Amino acid sequence: MSSDSTSRTSMLIALIRRPYFWGIIAIALLLAVNSLKDPGYLAISYNETTGSLVGNVIDILRAAAPIAMISVGMCLVIATAGIDLSVGSLMAVAGAIAMEFLSSAGGSAGAAFAALGLALLLGAVLGAVNAVLISVVGLQPFISTLVLMLAGRGLAKVITGGQNTAASNDTFRWIANGYVLGLPVVFLLAVLIVIAVGLLVRRSALGLMIEAVGMDPRAARLAGVNRRGLLFAVYIASGALAAVAGVFATASVMTVDVSNTGYQLEMDAILAVVIGGTSLAGGKFNITGAAIGALLIATLDKTVVFLGISSSATPAFKAIVIIALCLLQSERVRALFRARRAKAGSATHDAPKEAVAA
Repeated sequence: MSSDSTSRTSMLIALIRRPYFWGIIAIALLLAVNSLKDPGYLAISYNETTGSLVGNVIDILRAAAPIAMISVGMCLVIATAGIDLSVGSLMAVAGAIAMEFLSSAGGSAGAAFAALGLALLLGAVLGAVNAVLISVVGLQPFISTLVLMLAGRGLAKVITGGQNTAASNDTFRWIANGYVLGLPVVFLLAVLIVIAVGLLVRRSALGLMIEAVGMDPRAARLAGVNRRGLLFAVYIASGALAAVAGVFATASVMTVDVSNTGYQLEMDAILAVVIGGTSLAGGKFNITGAAIGALLIATLDKTVVFLGISSSATPAFKAIVIIALCLLQSERVRALFRARRAKAGSATHDAPKEAVAA
């Protein structure tokens, strides 16, 4: 075998061992299934009136943006051996404060940026509350974020007076519905944030310190890592990114539904993170994998609707796809298949020898 063939084989094996590789395969398979039902499913056209690209793929990219935001924050939190169940509620709180502000501030561009800043600030503050409960008070991450998950929607109802508040602001609406170079602004912003966070944690010591805290907090402390400061950083980042996702979700319709905005998206974020190869035990994370996992969740949601699967069977369908993907990612399962294949190959190879001996 030539050196080039050996190199290509090694690269392929390394790629297959990356957990998010199977996420990409799953996305391709789901798109292929949809294309079998409708050969024009992947078609993309250009709308000259709006200056935008139009098609099912573009809709998937738009739907993946808020999931990607909360998945990136969740990825950092889980890397510290924590979890953030409050991100869905924080989306509702951020949307509520933005809509309430815009309903009285008017439709100017300045009001739009002020509402965005207010939502980000509130998300960061609530993320800091989680950090205080975990790193200062000493509560388990599951319990502390569950408390804010339950209290968050109550806070959103207090902000809006229990109503689904609507507002009108063209600049704010453009954040979710606008286009740049034919692509949705919401998707481009999500890509920029994913790249920025990825570069920050991988081009500096921050990523290594986060992983160290997740692997062994005591050893990290003895090595001089500020565990409390890192926990504050990741939970504040998670809260702020959830607020961005909340802005995305509410700006598209310029209305906040305090009961449904961000509902159960924390589960989608956790699934996206796991699909991307981040260990729930902490100490290992993959920002790229989390983004691909978010894209897979959005593709899966669109596929469920496109195939006309009933709402009662939807959770089971999603569970089957995700379980199959997790099994493909499992090194133990792949080792079992390799062992069975080697055993079958050995039996086939020994069969002619036995025939000759006979």
